[in-house]
Amino acid sequence: MRRVRPGTAASRGGGTARASGAAGASSAPGGAPGEGRALTSVATGAAYEAYEAANPGGDTSGGGKQPADAPRLWHVTLSVSGEEAPLAEVRRGLEQLAHDHPFLLTSRYAGDHAEIRYWEEARDLHDAAAVALRLWGEHRRTAQLPPWEIVGLEVIDRETYHQRIAEGYGPLPAAPVGVHPY
Repeated sequence: MRRVRPGTAASRGGGTARASGAAGASSAPGGAPGEGRALTSVATGAAYEAYEAANPGGDTSGGGKQPADAPRLWHVTLSVSGEEAPLAEVRRGLEQLAHDHPFLLTSRYAGDHAEIRYWEEARDLHDAAAVALRLWGEHRRTAQLPPWEIVGLEVIDRETYHQRIAEGYGPLPAAPVGVHPY
């Protein structure tokens, strides 16, 4: 999966990246959940390149039809919670996560919970959610994050996000960007 902030150009190199471990899937006998289904990055073939050329900046008003396997942007809000941890350690861990993965928009934290918001580029909601559900656990050790569990996940498409903002409800735009206490 490629991760980009909205409005920034992503490289359109060929090939696919593979990561295993979608939540709840297992095809290997005795395997742990998630070992069976491999997630692949979105296709970036000729059909997608033609779509991009016909619709610069993602503008669909020209009537161009987006390929079925074209990436979409998903707004992700991941909530984690657990035993009380020192605020300085929580902040440092979230800052390290943001440094390692600059796709993060904002993180809010307290001593016993945190919320991470970012944009994920994925083929569909299932892939975006699977990546989000692995984020905390996969980076807990490297970023020295607290041993908290995921207690909430919201994944919405870009259109829904902007519709909510325009109507005055839903998650507020991530400003200021960065790591902040509640």
